Amino acid sequence: MKYDIKDIGLAKKGMLRIEWAAQEMPVLKLIKDRFAKEKPLKGVKLTACLHVTTETANLADVLVAGGAQVSVCASNPLSTQDDVAAAMVSYWKIPVFAIKGEDAKTYYRHIEGAVAQGPNITMDDGADVISVIHQKRRELAKDVFGGTEETTTGVIRLKSLERQNMLMFPIVAVNDANTKHLFDNRYGTGQSTIDGVLRATNILLAGKNLVVSGYGWCGRGVAMRGAGMGANVIVCEIDPLKALEAAMDGYRVMPIAEAAKTGDIFITLTGDINVLRVEHFKVMKDGVILANSGHFNVEIDIPALRKMSKSVRRIREFVEEFTMPDSRKINLLGEGRLINLAAAEGHPSCVMDMSFANQALSAEFIKKNHLKLEKKVYSVPEDIDKEIARLKLKAMEIKIDTLTAEQKKYLESWEMGT
Repeated sequence: MKYDIKDIGLAKKGMLRIEWAAQEMPVLKLIKDRFAKEKPLKGVKLTACLHVTTETANLADVLVAGGAQVSVCASNPLSTQDDVAAAMVSYWKIPVFAIKGEDAKTYYRHIEGAVAQGPNITMDDGADVISVIHQKRRELAKDVFGGTEETTTGVIRLKSLERQNMLMFPIVAVNDANTKHLFDNRYGTGQSTIDGVLRATNILLAGKNLVVSGYGWCGRGVAMRGAGMGANVIVCEIDPLKALEAAMDGYRVMPIAEAAKTGDIFITLTGDINVLRVEHFKVMKDGVILANSGHFNVEIDIPALRKMSKSVRRIREFVEEFTMPDSRKINLLGEGRLINLAAAEGHPSCVMDMSFANQALSAEFIKKNHLKLEKKVYSVPEDIDKEIARLKLKAMEIKIDTLTAEQKKYLESWEMGT
């Protein structure tokens, strides 16, 4: 078995952490129990390009229980938990290609290593495996039944491929499932992003001006958690509806050029390029903190920041201090990469339970239906979404109402009025 990890000796520590996470992932456990009996993925080669964390390990365990031959690579150079990678290789014999802190060349070499098995199903967080297959390994596409995509940024890339009629196999947009973005993005990203900032800096949020760029579900979560810890939240948006919602939620809303002058902490969550750039760096306060929680490290113009600085030093493990010509200090966290995974442990396991339940059931859906699926981006089927919510409620021991026969008839009829 080929693999490339940091240190196989970390396996025992990693397995203990995987077991700890599993306790918070009851939906995946229920799916694993069924998969182990039914083997819905028997004979399927599945390549997963995800953050190599304890939660991903539990997903891989479910997929293997379902009969899949799984290979794994990292979807971000700084998100790998090396002890988890070691445990997956040592205990479960899953080929893993991931090392925390790997450079770009190694990152793409690892993707090549993971796809070398010739996948039938791809599982992405950012669409990098799909991108590699479409650009460099097109010969592999003929054997791919379909793929899944975990994050907003990846879905954007895939819908672009679809619009250009270049998508070579069907994709299920796991990110767009209600049991994913309503919970993972809002509660998971909200908590874990703040966690990453605090672990990297040990600052007090209370009283600080926290600028949140982007008010999608991730931005909503960060704003909510920041406000809950006493920060004065400022939201920057381009969408008038989202900007209006942020204002109605009680936050100040203003252009980034204005916020740049008053912010103490900036967190970008837009999925777009150069959200924070030269004209903003020039007016920022001394000691300002910049972090990104979007998938790629392009939201902060780091090359421009480096070019305009007279010196750069690493002042803490995940903090680079850029000194401007006028001696102001601008602090960049986690090299501008996903701060919740670069400096912390990513989302809490209980929300990834739902996200990865979507991944597992979407893989099953692709296996069963790939012959009739077109080369387009599909939403997660509503029955899968609702089943995951039902299982989660069951695990939380929460019961809900059902319609009476009279109520159901009323909702299906048109005759009864005022």
